Amino acid sequence: MESSFSSPSSSSSCRFKLYDLLELQEFQDKYVIKSVDYPNRGFSIDRRDGNIESLTDDSVSGTPSKTSKIYGVAGTIRLIAGTYVLVITSRKEVGAFLGSPVFRIMSMKFLSCNEALRFSTPQEKRDEAFFLNLLKTVESTPGLYYSYETDITLNLQRRCKLAEGWMAKPIWKQADPRFVWNKNLLEELIECKLDEFIIPLMQGSFGAAQLNLKDKTATITLLSRRCTRRLGTRMWRRGANLEGDTANFIETEQLLELEGFKCSLLQVRGSIPLLWEQIVDLSYKPCLRIINHEQTSKIVERHFHDLHQRYGDTVAVDLTDKHGDEGKLSLAYAAEAQKLPNVRYVSFDFHHICGNSNFDNLQILYDQISEEFQKQGYFIIDAEEKILEEQKGIIRSNCIDCLDRTNVTQSYLAQKSLTAQMQRIGVLASNECISMFSEDYGKFRRLWAEQGDEISLEYTGTYALKGDLVRYGRQTLRGIIKDGMSALSRYYLNNFQDGVRQDALDLISGHYTVNRNGPSPFQLNGFESLSYLPVASALVIGGLTLTSFTLQQAGRNVQCYLSTVLWAGVTTGVIAVVKVNGRQFCSRPRLCGLL
Repeated sequence: MESSFSSPSSSSSCRFKLYDLLELQEFQDKYVIKSVDYPNRGFSIDRRDGNIESLTDDSVSGTPSKTSKIYGVAGTIRLIAGTYVLVITSRKEVGAFLGSPVFRIMSMKFLSCNEALRFSTPQEKRDEAFFLNLLKTVESTPGLYYSYETDITLNLQRRCKLAEGWMAKPIWKQADPRFVWNKNLLEELIECKLDEFIIPLMQGSFGAAQLNLKDKTATITLLSRRCTRRLGTRMWRRGANLEGDTANFIETEQLLELEGFKCSLLQVRGSIPLLWEQIVDLSYKPCLRIINHEQTSKIVERHFHDLHQRYGDTVAVDLTDKHGDEGKLSLAYAAEAQKLPNVRYVSFDFHHICGNSNFDNLQILYDQISEEFQKQGYFIIDAEEKILEEQKGIIRSNCIDCLDRTNVTQSYLAQKSLTAQMQRIGVLASNECISMFSEDYGKFRRLWAEQGDEISLEYTGTYALKGDLVRYGRQTLRGIIKDGMSALSRYYLNNFQDGVRQDALDLISGHYTVNRNGPSPFQLNGFESLSYLPVASALVIGGLTLTSFTLQQAGRNVQCYLSTVLWAGVTTGVIAVVKVNGRQFCSRPRLCGLL
């Protein structure tokens, strides 16, 4: 890769920069990917075995059968018979993070390097086809963001405390590995030292809004960073694993840039850090079960120790119900959390106190935690990047899904902090708050509502519920209808699609390793071969139809009456069988266990 041309990373700037526009050339025996601005910088991928080689003067000859523009390489994955390369085919600029443009991935595709597939056994070909179906699911992954000029996985406070020269390192070396969605896919590119092509992708959300307060222009940026340690879907990744990593763990950072000052507030969310499950079984709200384990106390301790090491003292705000299954889980959580130093556990029954419309009742929660919240503070630097104050602790919020109730609560706390920041900078007087400026407050609320929708889409497949509480502070008829549709969609996706989606996430994140010599993970046996919606629906609907038809004829003679009774009995029996064996009719992951 020696060249007389300079690369972005070797310029006079001390920041490392990635190639932002690439050319993909497709030859019969290989793919060639190279920079458009620096054509001699690139690499080739053998279409037979997926081997990667840096470009040399004589490594490319002939005319490609197809040439196209791509915007990055997200990584590679090896399956049973081939290697597949994930490339970014379209992007959208969505704002800037500390002055560097941030892009959202709009579409991706896998390039196949699987010529060896024709030499595989029939079972290997079937398994490869199943894995390829999972990769198709990966191609439509929502909420992926990146920047060519800076790492977006590190919050402002951590960035400002890094050693001098850190920003000159390759971006993948700067990144927080917890929040690199494609960490597992980058290994081969890293081994080949293709630093200028290695893009760490962050899954979560990114949004920015311009405010105009008293003729002062302010920028609010909201980032949510999803942790990959326990990546998964709503019903198939609950609670914690044995290492203390929790499902749906997200670090949310609200950045304010105003009058040369930069302020950052961090909050985190994550599933209740116990071992528990809620397996889909066709019921609207499956039973929640706490898993008794000798390591439970250690698991909770590991989780909060990690939080303390990274963020400081923790206030654990538990928003779950205090009755039923949620109540039992909440009690178990409280019992463990209250044993720990540097953790204050606060219980707040959101549904009971706030209901569906009493958003202002969150003031009751704020009154309970305001002393710690204000003591934790926020991070702020001036125009010369001098640190004026650091955030000294974290609020950790959870409900059951860590979505809807958590979104409302976090936005409320973020509003309180934003007002305090603006008062400190001098834009707002001590008796003023952001909610007094309706246009700018509306932008703030939309930012948080859109963030809630996006992270919900990633975890459940639908938009967030209670979005109106964030947008308007009250529930609207339109919002109620939207929430109802989202609830029905969640039911369908959780029961009949999320097993496949969970497998795709386990495959791409490296939690499952493809083993050519091992047994096939996709071979079905027993009653499981009758899984999924079509069979369950056909049996029930067919029985109801026949019962309805014979019921219309029931009054004509005894035979018709008996037929009605027979089909009604058959239908009732089928419904009973489906209910008892509900789990067997649902989409279930095949690759990894729950923990």
